[in-house]
Amino acid sequence: MKFDKQRLVLITLVFIPGAFIGYQLHWNPLIVFIFAGLGIIPLASIIASATESISDNVGYGVGGLLNATFGNATEMIIALVALKSGLVDIVKASISGTIVANLLLAMGLAIFSGGLKYREQVFNRKVARINASSLNLALVVMLAPAAIRATSTTIDTRLLDDFSLIASLLLLTFYGLTLVFSMKTHRGLYETGDTGQEQQPRVVIDYDETKIPFRPVVSLLVASIILMLVSEILVSSLEVTIKELHFSPLFTGVILIPLFGGAVEYLAAIKFARADKIDLAIAVATGSSLQIAMFVAPLLVIFGCFWNQPMNLDFNPFELLAISVAVFITNSISNDGRSNWLEGVLLLMAYLIIGSAFYFHP
Repeated sequence: MKFDKQRLVLITLVFIPGAFIGYQLHWNPLIVFIFAGLGIIPLASIIASATESISDNVGYGVGGLLNATFGNATEMIIALVALKSGLVDIVKASISGTIVANLLLAMGLAIFSGGLKYREQVFNRKVARINASSLNLALVVMLAPAAIRATSTTIDTRLLDDFSLIASLLLLTFYGLTLVFSMKTHRGLYETGDTGQEQQPRVVIDYDETKIPFRPVVSLLVASIILMLVSEILVSSLEVTIKELHFSPLFTGVILIPLFGGAVEYLAAIKFARADKIDLAIAVATGSSLQIAMFVAPLLVIFGCFWNQPMNLDFNPFELLAISVAVFITNSISNDGRSNWLEGVLLLMAYLIIGSAFYFHP
């Protein structure tokens, strides 16, 4: 089975040079887009394997953060390039789409695939509760501009821009504090595997005394650099692809871009769940969503100010509905600290329904 996976990675690696060649030779943008999108998949597999090796030495908290950070590099690059090109609506859609995809699609795939192998999996309920509260805070910030607009007869867009800038600074501050909490003051809560269930505690590993393996770190860095380059090619062919496929900007931003950009998180979450590391799988899915909402989105608001491309947190009402549904369902499932395959199907069904709604949205 291991050989089959390696062979699949080697086969799909062919799409990476194909994307570069197609871009240089000015092939049909749709073909280049497909090559670049498929080329992201083997890179995602390499990043997932490297992150798993590192997390075995430094712990699930740091491992999940590393995977979320390198996995979000794709979305970050796509959003920055699109923002600089003035495609603000697509940027906002990609932010909301990535959050929804991570919470419903990535976590759904992880819980479902893990549930097929294990009757029930147990994860850290205390950490899940902290992440759920953090997601609620991010949701409040995203709902605030819409509430301001809905309760005001007339409002200047610049006021929403100013609010978004202040809110972004506050979110960045809170995100920094969550890193201090998870990696410093309460690191044990994330590393001991304390699930809050009535069972034997897992063995506590002193990660501070272990050495970080050199080879996985190099693989992680090299794969991430190539991933960034492939992502730029993906973005360059994006506008023409939208027109040729007759997709709306809303559907493209919310559904299409996250499917390619989030390949790292999806494959990593499945891999960890199948290895009975459901804590790490959930850390990747929720951690990535939190990083997008509390780090990437605020940074884009700040960059928009410097680039004279006003970017605020006033999202499309339909996007806000999708995010709210994703956060609500995720929080309800993670309350008991246990998961099974049916809960995974529930998350996937919710994602498919939301995706269909965005496809038919005019």
